[in-house]
Amino acid sequence: MTMQPDQVRIYELKRVDVEGAIVIDGFPSVGLVSSIVANYLIDTLEMEQIGIVESPAFPTVSLVRGGNPQHPVRIYAGRPAADRAGRVADRIVAFVSEFHPAPAIIHPLATSIMDWVQEQRCSMLVSPEGLVVDKPAGDVGRGRPPKLSDVKVYGVASTRKARDLYVEPNMLPFTEGVITGIAGVLLNEGRRRGFDVLTFLAEAQSDYPDARAAAKVIETINHILLRTPLDPVPLYHEAERIEQQLLSIQRHAQEKGHTERPQTASPPMYR
Repeated sequence: MTMQPDQVRIYELKRVDVEGAIVIDGFPSVGLVSSIVANYLIDTLEMEQIGIVESPAFPTVSLVRGGNPQHPVRIYAGRPAADRAGRVADRIVAFVSEFHPAPAIIHPLATSIMDWVQEQRCSMLVSPEGLVVDKPAGDVGRGRPPKLSDVKVYGVASTRKARDLYVEPNMLPFTEGVITGIAGVLLNEGRRRGFDVLTFLAEAQSDYPDARAAAKVIETINHILLRTPLDPVPLYHEAERIEQQLLSIQRHAQEKGHTERPQTASPPMYR
């Protein structure tokens, strides 16, 4: 059956029970924060691919890794190992892509993800994002990126319950501004449907993948959402490795003419 240009379909490659899962939005954002976060979780938890998302509006590419062709938008599932008491954490699901979705497909894509998340009875949806901030002259401009301890994380939630439980006790609330793209639609849909959607915004650089900002978001997810926290030791080196991998993919795609340059895509957040 032929699909309409703005139509989105989710295909499950493997049936997995993801009831109660935390879902991560891993579509590219400022500093590629969301993509780095999603890929870190996929690699660290050895998550398995359980589905793909299809649309005629997606890039006509196959991402080859380890000799295996990969769809431009994929769904993975996994969970942290049991803790010392034998308790098993909630499953984690990640929607991930290395490419910016075209503006016309953002709304149907986000609403299709929300539909699937609710149909699967997942517990919440988290959008990691980069927040562009003005830096004093001499910081990044002189080749000195901010220290990890200096990177702030802000939060916004679609429901009062999520705001009270996760945002206000743990981070600075994001009170004024505009969030666009996938994250913006997910927040609006979450509020309309009464479903918990959290957006974590880490201060990030907009002109290159920012592993430090992604690491701060992973640290936040690790601290407040996971019942069985991940080992933080390899966090920062792994985030930097994924940063370089994503940068290489984008450069290769640009050389082949398969995607827009990152600076021409609409950033997901405007201050």
